[in-house]
Amino acid sequence: MKSLTSLRHRLLAILAGLGLATGALAEPAQTLRIGYQKFNSVNILKGTGALEKALAEQGVRVSWHEFAAGPQLLEALSTGAIDLGHAADAPSVFAQASGKPVVYLAAEQPYPKGIGVLVRKDSGVASLADLKGKRVSTGRGWNAQYLLALALEEAGLSYKDIIPAYVSSAADAISALQSGSVEATTLWDPFLAAAELQLPVRNLRDGQGLTNNRTFYLSTAAFVDANPELVRTFFAQLQETNSWANAHPDEVAALLAPQLGIDPAILKTATERRNYSATAISEEIVAEQQKLADTFVALGVLPRSVRVAEAVYPHNLLP
Repeated sequence: MKSLTSLRHRLLAILAGLGLATGALAEPAQTLRIGYQKFNSVNILKGTGALEKALAEQGVRVSWHEFAAGPQLLEALSTGAIDLGHAADAPSVFAQASGKPVVYLAAEQPYPKGIGVLVRKDSGVASLADLKGKRVSTGRGWNAQYLLALALEEAGLSYKDIIPAYVSSAADAISALQSGSVEATTLWDPFLAAAELQLPVRNLRDGQGLTNNRTFYLSTAAFVDANPELVRTFFAQLQETNSWANAHPDEVAALLAPQLGIDPAILKTATERRNYSATAISEEIVAEQQKLADTFVALGVLPRSVRVAEAVYPHNLLP
């Protein structure tokens, strides 16, 4: 597969040199269109304005596009509506399985405390084992759905032992729990932190010891092939922002609170339990993703088997 990938890039280089490559490959972007979700390294970078300053020197503008969750962001990426963005581990695998032309560029550090399985405080459910036969709200292809599958297995159950109630947003997941239409729900930060701080809920299980809950940075090979320096600039600015964010959780919360309309205390809680830092895609990370993909295939949730390594961009663009 590596030889085929290398051959592909050599052919693209030859075509570009002859002026025969596609427009996306032949002409560098004049505007970098970035997809992001609430509360993430990219969201923080947006708030600083540092990327706009760095790319202005290259004559490139930046436009930001917010998405409710990873699946919607990756759909936009695959259709050319945005140029790069970030998504959690599970949506990234689902995008590959559905044939979307997305590639992994980098990954964030593990964030296992940023996902959880919640129940109401007055619920009779004391453990994951008590969810047998119960309705649980989650989203198809969510990182929190993967946690749910692993947590049930840890408790001696299977995914088929519950009744999934599929929703498409964190707000719908919380509403289902509050209304009593489900016994439990899966959430991720900052929505998880908000629920824990503001609602009468209990977290039955987070990702510690089960899943690293990584965020991935993704694009398409065509875009990166045409704009490698632009993407390198993005990651250089992201790394600077990440270093600042890790050292200043209070300032991060203050920066994002007006943007997101979320209490700074919630953002501080979520920030303090994560490590902002992008890293190159390693064999270990590929193996993690492959386990996730294989788990969803076994559950009958993923439409087909995939080889995660085939979707990794072959060059490291991080500083």
